[in-house]
Amino acid sequence: MPSRAERYLAHLDTLTGSAAPRLQPIPSTQPGLDDVIAVVYADEPEPRYLTGATYGLSLADHPDWHGVRPELWISVRSDDPVWALAIGYLAEQLRGTCPFVYGDTIDFGQPIAPESSMTAFAVSAPAGLDAHQYTLIDVGGAPISIAGCYPVHDTERKYIREHGIDSFWQLDWDLYDVRRPPVV
Repeated sequence: MPSRAERYLAHLDTLTGSAAPRLQPIPSTQPGLDDVIAVVYADEPEPRYLTGATYGLSLADHPDWHGVRPELWISVRSDDPVWALAIGYLAEQLRGTCPFVYGDTIDFGQPIAPESSMTAFAVSAPAGLDAHQYTLIDVGGAPISIAGCYPVHDTERKYIREHGIDSFWQLDWDLYDVRRPPVV
């Protein structure tokens, strides 16, 4: 019988059309919890894009999680795997303390990647997926729901905190462009 991780990775494979992903362990700093795995898909959903996901966030507990546990997803116009590694790092460092619910913002504290001045993430529904693809994924035990991570500028992170994620979504911005200027 496949493990929980193998079931989740098989589900990710149904969401992507690319070759096998690169799996990068992020060493656990939390006793009793396995490493977080950053799953990196090059040229997904198309050439010169990168899609990444995590596995290991959902192994932790959080008081705001009721039955369903999150994993993270990112899809950007870049070929730099640091974007996927960054969400893996966040998942490992913040599991158990951050709920990763829609509307959350996370200050990365520095530019996320050399190609961008973005220093934060906003959490919302994952880009490029339909609801049935990212909610209640059966992996055995508590189901997984995938939360999208969107790189944002610090001014945008502050705007989202003040006005909400829905207000931010109404602005004119390219959610895949990691080199875009701030919209607020």
